[in-house]
Amino acid sequence: MTETSLPDQEERNWKPAVAKGLRLKCPNCGKGALLHSYLKVNDACANCGQELHHQRADDGPAYLTILIVGHILGFAMHILYANFKPEPLTFALSLSAVTVVSSLLLLPRMKGLMVAYQWAKRMHGF
Repeated sequence: MTETSLPDQEERNWKPAVAKGLRLKCPNCGKGALLHSYLKVNDACANCGQELHHQRADDGPAYLTILIVGHILGFAMHILYANFKPEPLTFALSLSAVTVVSSLLLLPRMKGLMVAYQWAKRMHGF
């Protein structure tokens, strides 16, 4: 028993919950949708009824997205420039497009990851 869990509560494994969150599914059942728009979390799962309104992801998903995309793009910039020496405008436009697309795809998944982790660790009233 950890100091945050109560004696009558079973321990929730965070790994399957986070995997479900990355797929934008309910961390409890893995079937219901976690989000009802781009970044809006459902108040409860339509499949199992798990309340999800307790989540407090705030700016965490944006920080994680910036961290991941920034590291990947930093390596990509180095490798592309060292090997191909592209024209500056082509280089900037292509990497800008990759940045925007990857950020837009990654942001909801990071939100799902954070909500699922909070659910697994029973944070914020889960």
